[in-house]
Amino acid sequence: MAAITMAEMWTTVGSTIASFMFVWTIISQYCPYEVCQFLEKSMHRLMSFFNPYIHVSIHEFMGTRLNRSEAYAAVEAYLSTNSAKSAKRLKLEMEKDSKKIVLTMDEYEKVTDEFQGAEISWALCTKSPKPMGNGNNSQPERRYYNLTFHKRYREMIAESYLEHVMKKGKEIRVKNRQRKLYTNGARDKYAYPRQPMWSDVPFEHPARFESVAMEAEKKQEIIEDLLTFSQSKDFYARIGKAWKRGYLLYGPPGTGKSTMIAAMANLLNYDVYDLELTAVKDNTELKKLLIEITGKSIIVIEDIDCSLDLTGHRKKKTDKETEDKNEEEKKQTNLKNREGKGFSKVTLSGLLNFIDGLWSACGGERIIVFTTNYVEKLDPALIRRGRMDKHIELSYCSFEGFKVLAKNYLLVEAHPLFDTIGRLMDETKITPADVAEALMRKSPREDVEKSLSKLIQALEEAKKEAAMKKAEEESRVKAPAKDDSLLQDKKETEEPQSLDDGAVLL
Repeated sequence: MAAITMAEMWTTVGSTIASFMFVWTIISQYCPYEVCQFLEKSMHRLMSFFNPYIHVSIHEFMGTRLNRSEAYAAVEAYLSTNSAKSAKRLKLEMEKDSKKIVLTMDEYEKVTDEFQGAEISWALCTKSPKPMGNGNNSQPERRYYNLTFHKRYREMIAESYLEHVMKKGKEIRVKNRQRKLYTNGARDKYAYPRQPMWSDVPFEHPARFESVAMEAEKKQEIIEDLLTFSQSKDFYARIGKAWKRGYLLYGPPGTGKSTMIAAMANLLNYDVYDLELTAVKDNTELKKLLIEITGKSIIVIEDIDCSLDLTGHRKKKTDKETEDKNEEEKKQTNLKNREGKGFSKVTLSGLLNFIDGLWSACGGERIIVFTTNYVEKLDPALIRRGRMDKHIELSYCSFEGFKVLAKNYLLVEAHPLFDTIGRLMDETKITPADVAEALMRKSPREDVEKSLSKLIQALEEAKKEAAMKKAEEESRVKAPAKDDSLLQDKKETEEPQSLDDGAVLL
């Protein structure tokens, strides 16, 4: 009898549910959209009295749908690690700025997450837009993530879990993103649509610190400094400084300054902004460029000694000829400005404010790198500590740097010719670029010994050139001294003659 009663009860429940679903279908189909929305909201309120679970929605687009929600993108990246393992229905996505294929959960799929003992569920849902007057939908469905958790975990979710999801999601996005190389250029202010401040290409430079021709100890010091900076957000906030650091790379041409920058970017997974100062109209435009630079980036100004008039010390104009010359230059400058030929009016003061002024605190986790071949030409205010925090000299190739290049180019760590190369390197100077060119194989027939022999020949030629230059310099130094002695002798011989002439006249 009990079994029959239970069967009848389930039959009644099933019939009631079926009737309810039928009525709801009729209402949804024939009732106005506003009435359906009201009934749905009322049903949610009624169910909330009995439902112990809380729901949080994170929509893909907010407001006018112009920009994708950063929170939605962070949740999507965070769930991609869990959904690929547990979800049964997945979709493959590869965004424009992503270098990896990402598997994310499909619509109406549900995955669970665990945090500090709490079980949390995520579901990807869609919402139909409000229909237009003609019954057609002009907008696509709106996607959103629905987060569900028990109400006893409300405080923990609000204070810890959501912050954890945002942080991890952003880290995953940074790791998966396609890094970019940005540059600025001359812009037409009358162009439509408005031209962006920066243009970009994918950054795919293969340089690594392992391939940089430098002493291991010095290389490790630079790596530790970079990693310490990238992990010191709280430290910079505590001491009250903007989260940035300046590096000055100086040395002769061909010593690997550009390669060092690429290795720094690959180590930290940063974007690179190559700032061309001569294309910047004035200090105001320089500030606008700074505002649009994102975090986790390296701002590079190469050959700073050749960029505008930023290399000299502050001078007092006292000489009349100098003043006339400057006046003529001002006239030429005004002419260029009138003709609109892209003359830059960036000043040293504007550049200093760009580096460590108030505007430099807009954003964080930035590295500013200057490169120069002639550090002595730079204004001391430009490279003082606090602006260029670390000065790195990239000099001529050492024997230890040669061994790094030999391992990279020839896959050898020892060879009988290494002793001869080491001796020649102690006697002459050669840049890493010249060493790399000598070790580069020009044909498949070249072997290790032939490549090393080419390097020995290059070292011997460099030694001869250095000796010839030294001899020429010594000859130039001796020549003026010899000319002075000849003049002195001539003077001494002429003086007695003048006396004799005087005697005859008397």
